[in-house]
Amino acid sequence: MTEPKYKRIVLKLSGEAIAGEAGFGIDPETIKSMVSEVKEVHELGIEVAIVVGGGNIWRGNIGSEMGMERAQADYMGMLATVMNALALQDVLENNGVPTRVQTSIDMRQIAEPYIRRRAERHLEKGRVVIFAGGTGNPYFTTDTTAALRAAEIDADVILMAKNNVDGVYNADPKLDATATKFENLTHLEVIAKGLKVMDSTASSLSMDNNIPLVVFNLNEPGNIRRVVMGENIGTTVQGRD
Repeated sequence: MTEPKYKRIVLKLSGEAIAGEAGFGIDPETIKSMVSEVKEVHELGIEVAIVVGGGNIWRGNIGSEMGMERAQADYMGMLATVMNALALQDVLENNGVPTRVQTSIDMRQIAEPYIRRRAERHLEKGRVVIFAGGTGNPYFTTDTTAALRAAEIDADVILMAKNNVDGVYNADPKLDATATKFENLTHLEVIAKGLKVMDSTASSLSMDNNIPLVVFNLNEPGNIRRVVMGENIGTTVQGRD
């Protein structure tokens, strides 16, 4: 059997992906499909950490339209990520995958507080760790959370699972039929070209810590496993030149 390319991964899931075709809330069939993909990778012996967004429940632009203070809106978004994390945990454990949720905002009745060494120990013991609550600070996205946690736990790669997009393009392929997909980039090129892969803070943090990123289509069955095994799919963003 071919050895996996990556031993420890951070999988970044958007809230929108969890919503499925409905576009809002949590779609049961979609989350079950996601979990089956994660379980397949977990059974290969890969250490899996997940960072989940909250856009299926709350988005900052809604708060802006209401005239809400940015920090307040961001805290609401952090709480939305916790709801998604608990849903993922429940489905994972119902499928026999041991899971821990760690939150950056203390809520001990429902999840562990984020402690780096404890997270690493869970991973070593074969548990999937879901990082919820973003960084715990407003003005930072869950992309930045993924980059930060990947650096902290010394992950081999960040897997950026996209909804119906198979990589990084020079324009939005849904709007521009001439859009060209990149197979390989560096974080510096992503920043310089203004490509909408991660926010600039997350890209800078990934670049500074030499963490590669693979952007791929989550809706293609088996893609997480393909990436982990080293197949060249999607777009690979290298940590450095």
